[in-house]
Amino acid sequence: MEKHEGFMKALKCRECGREYPLGATHVCEFDFGPLEVAYDYERISKTLTRTAIEARPRTMWRYRELLPIAGEPTVGLQVGYTPLVKADRLAKHLGIRELWIKNDAVNYPTLSFKDRVVSVALSRSQELGFKTVACASTGNLANSVAANAASAGLKSYVFIPSDLELGKVVNSLVYGANVIGIKGHYDEVNRLCAEIAGKFGWAFVNVNMRPYYAEGSKSMGFEICEQLGWRTPQHTVVPMASGSLLTKIHKSYQEFAKLGLVKESSWHIHGAQATGCNPISQAEKAGMDFFKPVKPNTIAKSLAIGTPADGFYALKVMKETGGHADDVTDDEVREGIRMLAECEGIFAETAGGVTVSVAKKLIASGKIPASDSAVLCITGNGLKTLEAMTGHVGQTCEIRPSLREFEAMLKDEEKVAVTA
Repeated sequence: MEKHEGFMKALKCRECGREYPLGATHVCEFDFGPLEVAYDYERISKTLTRTAIEARPRTMWRYRELLPIAGEPTVGLQVGYTPLVKADRLAKHLGIRELWIKNDAVNYPTLSFKDRVVSVALSRSQELGFKTVACASTGNLANSVAANAASAGLKSYVFIPSDLELGKVVNSLVYGANVIGIKGHYDEVNRLCAEIAGKFGWAFVNVNMRPYYAEGSKSMGFEICEQLGWRTPQHTVVPMASGSLLTKIHKSYQEFAKLGLVKESSWHIHGAQATGCNPISQAEKAGMDFFKPVKPNTIAKSLAIGTPADGFYALKVMKETGGHADDVTDDEVREGIRMLAECEGIFAETAGGVTVSVAKKLIASGKIPASDSAVLCITGNGLKTLEAMTGHVGQTCEIRPSLREFEAMLKDEEKVAVTA
């Protein structure tokens, strides 16, 4: 293997196994299967040890050998190593023995897990000589591409559905990105981007750079294992849009087991969707190994992908690991956001509400046993989706600057508490 390709061997078709050079391509020419990065695990095992990892800076790049760049990272050097929070109060509320929150709502710099995939994709894009980067996005990816491209001095174009939450639109515009609102849902945005990528030759992180981009999600799984004391969790609940994050967390557990960084053990990976966009969960609940595309209609816009690119593989992972999927209504999404905020002081966006409420369902049904331990993946910050909770979280009490009025207000609250 050539030294300049680092620990990567090739791009490999997930269907037929054919190998391709490590360029900007994402589909097999023979069967149109998706391409995935293949690694030299024998070489990796010689340098990637627990001791080596623990001595490195606390970022996602501490697992550098298992991430698809040839040299040192050039974008997103501070991304990752977000907190794994032991959520005892939420565990009691949901009725499970032990619960952990992997909190990417505080990821750097744009408060979502997308900073992981983007830092990998843009670092690799620079290695391949691209000067313009782009994406199709339901919001968080647009924010991350805009911010990380700005920090690297790259020109960026982000394509979004025109009805996105205002917070996510502003969070892309502020970095000076070219933000293009498309009058249509995400799948229509994505189709347009595939055409643009072919014509203009830009680095679209989730089109022609997708094999590298998707690998960045593994870092969330690597961190979970290390933060749990070098073990895989019994259960992991993951929100599903394209389904890619779920498949890559599974791959991260497999790679750590293969390299002896965690003990060989079984794990269960579960998927969470919104009822208004549930092609994968609908298929899993029906026992099918394929999904039917849907038209999204949900407040969980970051998960609103009606034709998920990795839906087939997400179904396969859940079946292989004995995991399950479920979905929740908009009201249940809001309830999940409130539960996490009131129990643990973590304000998640709508995707987090989906994850928490689906976990509640899976625990109540016994699909996640109450005697077990689970990790919930929270992928974005609630400050980005304020509209979803506006009018659903009570209201402020207004008084004049008077002690008498404050005491009267307390008495009124006590009366309400007694009668409730």
